[in-house]
Parts: sequence; C-alpha cells; structure tokens
Amino acid sequence: MNLISNIIMGIQNLRANKMRTFLTMLGIIIGIGSVIAIMTVGNSLSGSLTNSLSSFGITNITVSLTNKDSDSNMFRMFMRESYKESDLMNDDMIDEYKNAYKDYINYVITSESVGSTTVTNGDNEAYISISGITSEYKDYQEIEMITGRFISDEDNDNKQKFCVVSDQFVSDLGYSSYNAVGLPIRITVNGYLQEFTIIGIYHYESETSESFSSSSKTTTNMYVPISTAKYLLRSKDGYSSFTIVSKADIDTTWLLEQTQSFFESFYTQNDSYTVDASNMEAMLETMTEMLSTITIAISCIAAISLLVGGIGVMNIMLVSITERTREIGTRKALGATQNAIRMQFIIEAIIVCLIGGFIGIMVGLGIGAVAANILGYQASPNIMSIVLSVLFSISIGVFFGYYPANKAAKLNPIDALRYE
Repeated sequence: MNLISNIIMGIQNLRANKMRTFLTMLGIIIGIGSVIAIMTVGNSLSGSLTNSLSSFGITNITVSLTNKDSDSNMFRMFMRESYKESDLMNDDMIDEYKNAYKDYINYVITSESVGSTTVTNGDNEAYISISGITSEYKDYQEIEMITGRFISDEDNDNKQKFCVVSDQFVSDLGYSSYNAVGLPIRITVNGYLQEFTIIGIYHYESETSESFSSSSKTTTNMYVPISTAKYLLRSKDGYSSFTIVSKADIDTTWLLEQTQSFFESFYTQNDSYTVDASNMEAMLETMTEMLSTITIAISCIAAISLLVGGIGVMNIMLVSITERTREIGTRKALGATQNAIRMQFIIEAIIVCLIGGFIGIMVGLGIGAVAANILGYQASPNIMSIVLSVLFSISIGVFFGYYPANKAAKLNPIDALRYE
C-alpha cells in the first residue's frame, strides 16, 4: 500500500471517530498553542523594548568623569562632585577627538543645565527649563524651527545673550510665533536679572496627549549658547560628561573601546579621576537575553503538555489497534507485510499530531496577538517556534505512534482473525 493510500485510510479512520480524535488532539493543541503564544508575547516584548531604547539612542556613547577610588564611586550618584577645572574634559580634547574620529561620528553633544524659571508678561506666564547648548544640538534632537534661527557657533564664541524658545512658550505669553523674534526676555539666573533676545522659535511637540490638569502649564525648553550659560553660572570651563553620536553602520563596540582609550590617555597623571565611556547597547543585550531566557523557560514548562498529548496519542492508537484487530488479521492474511501495517498506524498518528499542531499554531498566534495588544505591544510571531512546532508535531506522531504501530505489525494473523 502506497503513502497516499495510507494517508487516505488514516483520515477515514480518524473521521469515523471525530470526538475521540479531537480529544486526542487537544493535548497537542494546548501544548503547541501555549508555546506559540508565550513565544509571540516574549518576541513582541523584546521588539518593543529594542524600539523604545533605540529612540533614546542606544548606540550613543556617554563619556563621563569617574572617581578612581572604587569606594567613592559607590556614593558618587548621591552627592555632587567637586571637580577642579583641570579635572574636567575640555574643548581641546573634544576637538582632537573629533578630528581623530570624524569618519565615525556625527556629533559631540555638550550641554549645561541652567535651571527652570517662570517668565511673565502682564497676566500671562510661561514656564521654561534653560539649557546651554551648541549648534549640533538642533540636528541631534531634530528640532523643527518655525521662524528665526538656532544657536550658532558664533553665538558661543561671543557669549551672546540670545535664546531660542518654543511656539508654546510665546503662545503662553500672548505673542505670535511670527512676531516674537527680536523680543527681549527677562529672567533671573544665579540671583541676577538677565535679559535675553529671542532669535528663533521652534515647534514644541508634547510628550503626552493631555495635561493632568486643565489649569497646569507646560514647561518647555529655552536654549542659550553654552558659553553664555557657563558665564552666567560662573561654571568652570570644561565638561564632566558629554554625548557622542556615532554614524550609522559603525561598529559601536569598537568605537566605544577607542573612545575609552582616547580620553583615558589624558588622565594617566590624574590621581583622582579618569573617564568612563558607556552606551545602552550592552544593557539592551543583557535585558533581551534575560527576556529570551525567561520566555524559553516558561515555554519549556508549557511544552510539558505536549508530552501529555503524546501519551494521549499512544493511548488512542492502542485502543484503535484493539478495535481493528480483525482488520489487521485480514490484511496480513491477504499478504500485507509488517512494514505496511506499521507504516499505516504511524502515518495515522502523524496525521493526528499534524492537524493538532496546525490548530495549535493558529490558536497560539491568536492568543499571542491578543495578549501582546492588551499589553500594548505590537504582535511579533516567532517564526522559528512555528517551524519547530510543526517538526515537533511530526516527531510526536512518529515517537508515540511507533510502539502501537509495531505492536499491530507483529500480530499473528490467525490470532487476529479469531479476535472477538
């Protein structure tokens, strides 16, 4: 009997006992459905985590001063460091780095936080957070200018009291974005009243869909030249940290090592401080590996039901052999070989597992998609788990179907014909 005939006969035998066949498949459906659903949710969570961290610039390199004393490092995050000006990284170091690695980096972003304050215009008021920045900051943050211009290198060289504010800011003060350029803003910095001139208006994009309170005001960023910010704050020349934005398709691991070595070379004679170069890529890899491990562990637990399903397949095939003993005896009396009988029952077991596997895959994908959407992630099915599920279904059919099939093949035809 050829393969096609065995398949047709197997399907006919299964259809003759639909409820029993379905109950046999149920263990396979639950097992594979559970594994697929768990892998889909885990894959979706990992993908969402990667996309979320990518928006924060996981390949960006942060270079920061760190204390050479390991005990001091433990408390560094809880106290403000008192750097000497000679300890800080300066513009000459950064310029030298830019020249050495200009083919690998887009920007070196330095900034100085001035603080937050309120600006009033009659009965109107607006809240701002003031930052000293350089010209590269516009491209780095993808700031969209509405009118006027952004802070330039010349503004930094001359310590100009220029500022760039948001359209939300000028609207809160009662101005129009198109006539606010050139207006003066008076703010208090470091205890002194300072006057800045607006040279540009940028478009503000809210990070939340709505405010927590209808009466609350939005705080937006006001940008000033970093040299001006340092001058007003009486800050030391130099930086305790800055960010390097690498170009696309660059080996960031290599660049990270090179950056670390480059800036460390300036601190070989410094007894107190050195530098640390880091990015979020290593953290992302660690978190992804952890999620994958947890997903696989839970999937293995869920896969135990596949073992139960396989035992169910073996059980039902043994019952089927008992019911069809006379049929087996007749076939063997007519010349059917042991291999033919064995193959018939193995194929029947494989069909049960394959149909159950495909239904399980559909159920798993459906549950996984619903669960991912409820959790707020985009469903991302794991193709490898689907392929393995199909192969596993076939393996279960062969493994758990072989013993009953082999038992049927070895039946004595005379004894089988006499079986009542």
